[in-house]
Amino acid sequence: MKRQKELDLRGKVVLITGASRGMGKQAALGFARRGANVVIAARTVEADEALPGSLGETVKEIEALGAGVLAVQTDLAREDDLKRLVQAAADRFGGIDILINNAAATTGEMWAKRFLDLTREEWLYQFDVNTHAPFTLMQLAVPIMEARGGGRIINITTGSGEVMREPEEPSAVEAAGGWNLTVPGYFASKRAMDRLGNVIAPDLARRKIAVIGLHPGLVQTELVDIRVRDHGLDNTTAVPMAVPARMMVYFAACENPFEYSGRIFFAERELADLRIELDT
Repeated sequence: MKRQKELDLRGKVVLITGASRGMGKQAALGFARRGANVVIAARTVEADEALPGSLGETVKEIEALGAGVLAVQTDLAREDDLKRLVQAAADRFGGIDILINNAAATTGEMWAKRFLDLTREEWLYQFDVNTHAPFTLMQLAVPIMEARGGGRIINITTGSGEVMREPEEPSAVEAAGGWNLTVPGYFASKRAMDRLGNVIAPDLARRKIAVIGLHPGLVQTELVDIRVRDHGLDNTTAVPMAVPARMMVYFAACENPFEYSGRIFFAERELADLRIELDT
């Protein structure tokens, strides 16, 4: 790949799920620095002791950058919440130009369960959040984007969903330190989302909408810090949140997104190969 020119994002409307913390929040700040209007969605409105970060805190940081922002409390497992989120974006800013499906089900007892211990309810919940929510948000956003002349969709995936092929990708491991990495519902649902983006890309391209998958790698988020502390997760290869956040902005701003549409990219590798500078 060759690095493309990045277009002006001022006035564009970006909807990001899972933006109360982590790389979703960092991406939201990155878009705000470029003058985009940002719609942020998550369940956590106010900070709690269990996990740092909230929509309220993200709003304050975006407002300090002088960008337009709207926070919408959203449970991604509820279809009504997804419809309300998209409608709120359209009502406040007139539409959606860029959709970032970032949020995922990564907490709770189900994360620590292996295949035979996983309940059907837990399995279905992970698909609701990780696959069905992006499906619904894309269906709702595509007509809006098409009416505005096109758009971008960026789906955040996982390396353990086999986004790369051997020998480039090592075989899956069952644990890192004391932390379980055998999470069937998470990895299966993410891989389903990957394939969905792949198969709808030609149709969306005819509508001038690109759909791009991004594998962030192991990212040094607040949640990872907690798992390092409490469960022995090995974070020696973790990358700063700024790495995937910067690649989200790049794919949203690149001059010709259709070179990338229908494909999945590895944030750390592409950032280095394209010699993209991190936001400061």
